[in-house]
Amino acid sequence: MDEVEVVVIGAGVIGLAVARAYAAKGCEVLLVERHGRIGSEISSRNSEVIHSGIYYPQNSLKARMCVQGKALLYEYCAHYSIPHKRCGKIILATQKDQLSTLRSYQHKAKENGAGLLRWMDASEISEREPQVFGLAAVFSESTGIIDTHAYMMSLLGDIEANRGDLALNTCVSHWRKIDGGFEVDCEGFRLKSRLLINAAGLNAPNIANINRHIGKLECHYAKGHYYSLTGKSPFSALVYPVAESGGLGVHVTLDMAGQVRFGPDVCWVESEDYRFDEVNREAFIQAIRAYYPSLDVRRLQPDYTGIRPKLAPQGIETDFLIEGESQHGTPGLVNLAGIESPGLTSSLAIAQHVVDMCG
Repeated sequence: MDEVEVVVIGAGVIGLAVARAYAAKGCEVLLVERHGRIGSEISSRNSEVIHSGIYYPQNSLKARMCVQGKALLYEYCAHYSIPHKRCGKIILATQKDQLSTLRSYQHKAKENGAGLLRWMDASEISEREPQVFGLAAVFSESTGIIDTHAYMMSLLGDIEANRGDLALNTCVSHWRKIDGGFEVDCEGFRLKSRLLINAAGLNAPNIANINRHIGKLECHYAKGHYYSLTGKSPFSALVYPVAESGGLGVHVTLDMAGQVRFGPDVCWVESEDYRFDEVNREAFIQAIRAYYPSLDVRRLQPDYTGIRPKLAPQGIETDFLIEGESQHGTPGLVNLAGIESPGLTSSLAIAQHVVDMCG
């Protein structure tokens, strides 16, 4: 039986960040991933936005990890030359009854330490983004974009430079607590470790439930579609509507090459399903035209889908679950579940939080 100090399950951006943090401490780390490449689920199917920390309740893990993680991520990107851009974000009210929501965002941003959200009237919106309609908006200067693949490859490079290992195509079928640590059964071999970190993304509740006798975690999937806009971008910043249940609304994001993407919508599904279904295309178009009236639908092309891991059904908002010994009574085990947006932004802060919990 192979023995390592730390086993991290899941090589998405959270698992990579956690494994890097332990490897940097000199721990022998093995990162196991069920797929054939890193970050193939949530981490490679999102908007690639560095969030500022606007939307989340005060003192929630999402708020704290996002604000801390944003600072760490910008610092990391600068140090390791990861492609990124602090392009800013406009959040729009297109109806009068949404103006109070913008004011609430200003209040939350102040509570969370997310930075000033500057108020913009309709004339300023038009001056800055001529193609965008809005009655009013708030502007988040600290919001940005990142090349997520380059970031993940950099994290992996750090892990390997500190003698950590990655095992791809490796499914965890079972784990159990033993004296001094854990036994972890993978396909074809068994591991022993002092610490076990469950960062399995969409599969994290299932991994946690293997030896969970009470309070089993639920697993729900909010699927989102992304469309790309061919040709030159009509936007200079990210453009968001006010948030909706299950997500942040169909918004404008830009990648590092300036390509425009719209999305995601929210479609609740029963299982992991990345097929692109255009049945809701017209609703998607209407959502975009609420703030971008001159959209040429001929330029709108299906791009990709992603799935957000939810711990509760539709209509119930939950926080990140970062569950250590005090919650489940198993020393050395940490469950990271429901790590949806702003998980990418929060990744380095979450990693430090896990290390602080377990040592």
